[in-house]
Amino acid sequence: MSEFVDDGLVRCDWATGSQLYRDYHDHEWGKTLHGDDAMFERLCLEAFQSGLSWITILRKRPAFRAAFAGFEIAKVAEFDDTDRARLLADAGIVRNRAKIDAAIANARVARDLPIGLDELVWSFAPEPRPRPATIADVPATTPESIALAKELKRRGFAFVGPTTAYALMQASGMVDDHLAVCWVQAVPKGTDSGVRFATQVSARVGNREE
Repeated sequence: MSEFVDDGLVRCDWATGSQLYRDYHDHEWGKTLHGDDAMFERLCLEAFQSGLSWITILRKRPAFRAAFAGFEIAKVAEFDDTDRARLLADAGIVRNRAKIDAAIANARVARDLPIGLDELVWSFAPEPRPRPATIADVPATTPESIALAKELKRRGFAFVGPTTAYALMQASGMVDDHLAVCWVQAVPKGTDSGVRFATQVSARVGNREE
C-alpha cells in the first residue's frame, strides 16, 4: 500500500484523514451526476451509511456493487428472498436487514416511477450559492433536502430523511459544499464535468445518523 503523503493542496477538512477520502473528495464528491442507476446507487449507499462512518462505505463499495448487481434498478427490483438471504450472509457489505429490504423496495419504487429517478431528484436542485467558508457553515439539511425527502417518502422510498437527501445533493453535484479555500475548482453553471457511474458513490461530512 502506498504511503499517505501530504501533497500541500488545501482540501475540505473531512478529506484529509486518508488516501481513500482524499481521492474520493478530489475526483468524485460534488461532481455532476446523472443517470437513474447512478442516482439509485447513491441513494442506497447513503441509507447504508446511516449510523456508520462514511469510510466504512467507501471501503465496502466494490462489495456493495457486486452484491447489488451494479445497482441496476431493473435487476435489484427483481431480488427475492433468496437474494435477501445471500445479502444477509455477505460479510463484504453492511448486513442490516432493514436497510437491505429498503434497497430492494426502493428499486421497485424507482422502476415504477412515471419519470426517472434522476429527473425526480434533480428537480429539487437549489440555485447556486457561495461556497461555505468553514465546515461549520455546511448545513445538515436545507429546505430543498427536506422537500426532496418528503417527496421521496410520499412516493414510497424508505431511509430517505432530510439529512440523507442533503448528502445525496452534495455527492451528486446538486450543491457545491467544497470549502471556499479548497483547491477543487467549482463547476461553472451550465457545464457537465461529471464522472462516470463506475466511480460514483455518495459522500457525507462526518458521521450523520438518520
